[in-house]
Amino acid sequence: MPGPASSYVRLTEAGVIVHLRVTPNAGRDGIDGAETRDDGSSVLRVRVTAVPDKGRANAAVIALMAKALGVSKSAISLRSGETSRFKTLAVAGPAAELSARLTALGG
Repeated sequence: MPGPASSYVRLTEAGVIVHLRVTPNAGRDGIDGAETRDDGSSVLRVRVTAVPDKGRANAAVIALMAKALGVSKSAISLRSGETSRFKTLAVAGPAAELSARLTALGG
């Protein structure tokens, strides 16, 4: 799925930037795949059971993505969207490997 992945994943020198749409207070934690937005861009849909209060949902998203990508939580930082459903994460590590894992998650 190179098409949608190229929209929600961007390679950088330090790793990748990934765009997410987060559903907090969900029934389960999980990654639901890629979603095309009305503006034509794509995001990776993520759901977490944590409530959006005092950064709990953001921490849960970082923990979920770290586990799914096989990186430490400290390798992931929230770039934007602290109080929004649409978030941008920076993930440090080998960009090609991370991009391939994210593409597989978006399938």
